[in-house]
Amino acid sequence: MQAATRLPYAFARRHGLIDLGGDAPARVAMKQGANPHALIEARRVLQSRLQVETLTTADFDRKLSEVYASGGLGIDEAEEIGLTGGLADLVGEMPEAADLLDARDDAPIIRLINGVIAEAARTGASDVHIEPYDNYLIVRMRKDGVMSEAARLNARLGPLLVSRVKVMARLDIAERRLPQDGRISLALGGQTLDVRVSTLPSKAGERVVLRLLEREKADLTLDDLGMPAQVATAFKSALNEPNGIVLVTGPTGSGKTTSLYAGLRLLNDSSRNILTIEDPVEYAIEGVGQTQVNVKSA
Repeated sequence: MQAATRLPYAFARRHGLIDLGGDAPARVAMKQGANPHALIEARRVLQSRLQVETLTTADFDRKLSEVYASGGLGIDEAEEIGLTGGLADLVGEMPEAADLLDARDDAPIIRLINGVIAEAARTGASDVHIEPYDNYLIVRMRKDGVMSEAARLNARLGPLLVSRVKVMARLDIAERRLPQDGRISLALGGQTLDVRVSTLPSKAGERVVLRLLEREKADLTLDDLGMPAQVATAFKSALNEPNGIVLVTGPTGSGKTTSLYAGLRLLNDSSRNILTIEDPVEYAIEGVGQTQVNVKSA
C-alpha cells in the first residue's frame, strides 16, 4: 500500500506527519514543532510501532509534496466517470489558492485534472496540453522543450476536463467559440504554482494549454541560470548599455522568460525607473512597473 493511501494528505499536512512506508516498524517523518499526540493516531492507522524521523519545516514540505504528488494521473478512476454536467455549480467562490492535493471532493473528473497538474509539477514539465480528437482525448506534457504523451482518454472526458479547468481559471464556461486566457493559483504541498491557462476552439472541441510557473523561479538571478561564462558576460554587458534592444529567442520551455526576469532583477537596483509591456505578465516583480497587453483596447 502506498504511503499516500495509509495516511490521508489532509491529516499529514495538518499534523505534520508523513508515512514513509515500511512495516514493524513503520517509518514516519515528523515536522519540527508538531504535536507528538498525532503519533498515537498514526500508530493506530498503521497498526505498527513507529520509527520517527524529525524534519525541518522546509524538508518536511518537500517530502510532503514528493510523497503525495506521486500517485500518477488516476486514469482508471477517470474512465469510470459518470458525470454528465453540473460543473457550472463549481463556479461559485473559488479560494485564492486551492491546495490540489487536499481532495475533499471525490468527483473523478476533479481528481483527474488535479492529478494531471500534480504529475506535471512532480516531473518538472513546463506545459500540459489537453487535446481533443474525434475518438479520444490526449494529454501531453512538455519537458525541456520536448512533448510526450502522458495519457490517452475517452473522448467524452474532453468537455468535462475543459469545463473544470475553466472553473478553476474563472473563465466563461459557456463560451466555446472564442479563445480565452486565465490563471490559476495552486498549492502543491510546500510548493506554490501559478498556472497560466489558454483555451482554443478546434474541430473536435476546445484545446487547453496549462503553463506551469513556479513562483520561486521569479527570484532567480543570472548567476543561477548556468549560462556559460562568455554568454553570461555578454548578456550582462548588453543589459548595462544605456539604450538598445536585447533579443531573447528560443523554443517553448528553453528559458526565455526565466532569463528575461533574471535580467530585470539585475537592473532593478532602485536607480532606474523600469516599465515593462508583457503578454502576459507571468511573474510579479516588486519595484518594476509591469503592464499587461490589452488587445481589445488597441
